[in-house]
Amino acid sequence: MKVIKDEERKKLVKNHKNVGLSLSYGLSLNGLLFWAVYMSCFIENKMMSVERIKQFTNISFEPAWNMKDHLPPSNWPVEDNVDIKDLQVRYRPNTPLVLKGITLSISGGEKVGVVVFFRLVEPLGGKIIIDGIVISALGLHDLRSRFGIIPQEPVLFEGTVRSNIDPIEQYIDEEIRKSLERCQLKEVVAAKPEKLDSLVADNGENWSVGAETFMDEATASVDSQTNGVIQKIIRQDFAACTIISIALRTPTVMDFDKVLVGVRT
Repeated sequence: MKVIKDEERKKLVKNHKNVGLSLSYGLSLNGLLFWAVYMSCFIENKMMSVERIKQFTNISFEPAWNMKDHLPPSNWPVEDNVDIKDLQVRYRPNTPLVLKGITLSISGGEKVGVVVFFRLVEPLGGKIIIDGIVISALGLHDLRSRFGIIPQEPVLFEGTVRSNIDPIEQYIDEEIRKSLERCQLKEVVAAKPEKLDSLVADNGENWSVGAETFMDEATASVDSQTNGVIQKIIRQDFAACTIISIALRTPTVMDFDKVLVGVRT
């Protein structure tokens, strides 16, 4: 009987040792599993950068910046006439057309209340003619340097008020102050110690949304009062210009000559 108990005791001790050894290895395995999962997630996140770079390498090149054989006159456009003929546009290959056979004539100075004018998207078919020149035949710099675009989101770059209004240093201080006065920002800038050299943080974080809008933005996200000021500026200072506006508010197009209504088909 004593021999049997001794054998059972030895088995129990042996089992206890095995359990302890298993727990010891199990704890170390837990750390290895943690690092394996952590490194797997880390590598997967970093591979997103590689995938993004690969996507960029597959992007088609834009057309030439300048085309020596198709240079527009130095004063182009003069009359600001716009003719759109059977225009077809899609955002990406193998996606439905967003513009289907648009044909339209806009006389110089008209206000029309549409991103193909700057060839941010190349038309699939049709053409846009401005003052007798097909814009698809021009270099991108020759085209984009002759027009102004106001994006929906405000963009102010880190620098000064002067550098944001006149980035290529083309105008004198008096002309810049006059433009600020037209936008009802002259007093706001004059109240700052540095005047035109007042600092602008990245994305205009140290300026109010209204001030950002007057310097740069469209009218989609502003209040009615600010929108009214913008429309007044357009009527007074751009009366002789051809304006094509994407309008989200009815008052915006009240003074326009034509209104285009898009219908989804």
